Amino acid sequence: MHVVPVIDVRHGVVVAAIRGERDAYKPLATPLAEGSDPVAIARGYARLFTFPILYLADLDGIEGRGRNGVLPQVLAAALPGVALWIDDGARPRDAMARIAAGDTPVIGTESMDGEADVEELRALPPDSYVLSLDFRGERFIGPPEVLDEAEHWPHNIIVMTLQRVGSGEGPDIGRVADVVARANGRRVYAAGGVRGRDDFEVLHEVGVAGALVATALHAGKIKAGDLTEIAGL
Repeated sequence: MHVVPVIDVRHGVVVAAIRGERDAYKPLATPLAEGSDPVAIARGYARLFTFPILYLADLDGIEGRGRNGVLPQVLAAALPGVALWIDDGARPRDAMARIAAGDTPVIGTESMDGEADVEELRALPPDSYVLSLDFRGERFIGPPEVLDEAEHWPHNIIVMTLQRVGSGEGPDIGRVADVVARANGRRVYAAGGVRGRDDFEVLHEVGVAGALVATALHAGKIKAGDLTEIAGL
């Protein structure tokens, strides 16, 4: 299984996510690095384990304030060989230029709006981007067609339960299992609430390919030895 560490960036610094309530996010304090600089945090992750993927959530882009434009290149240079998934509020029409430039954009359904976005999403090569199916509570955020039409999902899918991000409540196993059952062999990643190795074992049992994690890594609830064992699941 893949453990995918997350960096949430706002105004150029890494912030700690709390239940998806972005107004409450504060600069991150972590034993993995000094300060909350994105590159320092990324290198702190790298010292802990050789992660194959890093997830960058550019909250300025997601919230419409303008993207941290050079940050993906800076992180890629700091972590050669690590795949970077970039979530910066990109809509499907933005994604093709990113893909052509060699990036792997994450398209979150919370950033989609209307039939044009749905049609453009269907036209994207399924191996070129990551789709994040975004939920808040029991409500799906985004065009319902995207959730309903599993045949148009790409190879990599995230099930993002926003109110569980940074909560320590555990992942939404039922929702993730439902997406796995409909995904027809596509790789499904859980996001929100993962507390430790035990959660990874449960997610593995329901067929999940991996999970996005931040809080548990910074709190030391998932250690280097755990990461090695999780990778072998």
